[in-house]
Amino acid sequence: MENRAGPAEPKYWVKSVARAADILEVLAAPAPGSGLSVTEVAQLCGVSKSAAFGTLQTLRAYGFVSDDGEGMNRRYRLGMGLARLGDRARSQVSLRGVAHPVLRELTRETGMASRLAVPEDGHAVVVDQVELDQRVRLDLRMGQRELPHCTGLGKALLSAVDPAEAAAVVERHGLPRRTPRTITDAATFLAHLRDIDRVGYALDDEEDAEGIICIGAPVRDDHGVCVGAISITGLKLGLPAWRYQELGGQVRDAAHRISRALGWVDPAEGDAHPAATGTPSP
Repeated sequence: MENRAGPAEPKYWVKSVARAADILEVLAAPAPGSGLSVTEVAQLCGVSKSAAFGTLQTLRAYGFVSDDGEGMNRRYRLGMGLARLGDRARSQVSLRGVAHPVLRELTRETGMASRLAVPEDGHAVVVDQVELDQRVRLDLRMGQRELPHCTGLGKALLSAVDPAEAAAVVERHGLPRRTPRTITDAATFLAHLRDIDRVGYALDDEEDAEGIICIGAPVRDDHGVCVGAISITGLKLGLPAWRYQELGGQVRDAAHRISRALGWVDPAEGDAHPAATGTPSP
């Protein structure tokens, strides 16, 4: 398992560093409380036992690997030095900084304005946006709080929390009608949130403002916690149903890219999303 980062070695590839990275990846695989022997590490990484041992001891000196036992019973596992670096890495990552390039790409691909929001008391607060370079401008409410039940951002955020928490938000804020298409029944709305969670994106089909659609998807951190949501917003203008599905998939995929940059690992990685061809009913 050498050089797992890619099939070809970059120009400035350092094999000893690649070997250390491979070993850390291997040590991350065993179940909690278990570890690997130096022989197992060498076999899994496709290197000699002496090379594996030397790398393990170096990583151990930096706290990136720990060990216990003696002789043939010695087992290696990840060290707490990695937790320290992980905490520092998280502190250096800005959600807005990670998301903004993705928003620009999303706007370019979809032809719609894109936004980033964070949760605040059940609402969505817009903290970044990428507008279209055109004469018709939408009121994207930068910095304002959006209702959780009738906007793409709000519904995306609410779909990613525990159902009991979502129900508490509905009870606290109600479901005020914004347009004839706004969902105002609590049971219907909570079922709608389950559909959103299943397909991975939320559709606001003229529920907050007539003639406007908004499609949002949640963004998660390395703990799987929803830390924000992104969306695209545009004029409806007779958009066909198949286009909603296509746009929803693009927003969902963009949200996944941001989430992965924050350290999130999709539990269904490698599998097609169960509702890639579906659309949550408004």
